[in-house]
Amino acid sequence: MEKRQLGKSNIFVSKMGLGCMSLGTDEARAKDIVEAALSHGINYFDTADLYDFGENEKIVGKALQAVRNDVIVATKVGNRWAKDRSSWKWDPSKRYIKEAVKASLRRLNMDYIDLYQLHGGTIDDPIDETIEAFEELKSEGLIRSYGISSIRLNVIKEYVKKASIDTIMMQYSLLDRRPEEAFTLLRENEISVVARGPLAKGILSNTMLEKASDKVLTEGYLDYSYHELTHLFSSIQDKLGDFRSMTELSLQYTLSDPAVGAILPGASSIEQLIENVQALNAPQLTTEERQLLKDITKMSRYLQHRNGPYEI
Repeated sequence: MEKRQLGKSNIFVSKMGLGCMSLGTDEARAKDIVEAALSHGINYFDTADLYDFGENEKIVGKALQAVRNDVIVATKVGNRWAKDRSSWKWDPSKRYIKEAVKASLRRLNMDYIDLYQLHGGTIDDPIDETIEAFEELKSEGLIRSYGISSIRLNVIKEYVKKASIDTIMMQYSLLDRRPEEAFTLLRENEISVVARGPLAKGILSNTMLEKASDKVLTEGYLDYSYHELTHLFSSIQDKLGDFRSMTELSLQYTLSDPAVGAILPGASSIEQLIENVQALNAPQLTTEERQLLKDITKMSRYLQHRNGPYEI
């Protein structure tokens, strides 16, 4: 599978990684999915200390021990579980980040993390202090690179201006094109987008609306009503369905902008994983196909967490 450089780092990841949140807590099943990913050329695995109270990091770390030097492991920090695990609070402080990385390394059973990400962020955070924590971890050799996971444009702008981040993880798909307004800024600063949710919770997979949740049936998805979704999929099928599957169109579109370094669909089964890999290994979208998809989907904009109506 094609590998792409993350930002200005010396880290090269398969253009599709594995979002590990969907692996669950069945260790044997998770290991099978991870091994299937490896066999299909995936070298990029993304977890977080938040997932399953840290159990996800343990499972991912154990599954990757034998191939540690051949893979890129990413995890996240900032959401701090309460002692009774009933809730979590946001803590981007330097002190907590430097404590949390050691806990993640213990759970992963690794000496370093390839990509360490701030799992959120607001404009009211002590951003300079947060950056200082990541820079120190990098100089100490505990992490190779760092980034943020955020859709808040005012936060993104601060980190682009102040930090040597290599990545920004953003929810991005054909049904959520809001990140596109930031792509020029990120390309200019050589920062890679890691796209989570490229299949929009399965709505953009080959089954489309067949397994839509009750919420989607009644409320739609983001700026699309259920009626608009059915019309959109019908239009896509009419125009491109003879040549491309929905999963193929969705993943290929998300990867088509040079700002995107990798996509991170989840996979709760080997069958899902293989479907995604096959879609990804199909020919890239033509200029005409990409433009058609842009023309018939909405270019929505973030309405909150920005400096003004026309700038980020």
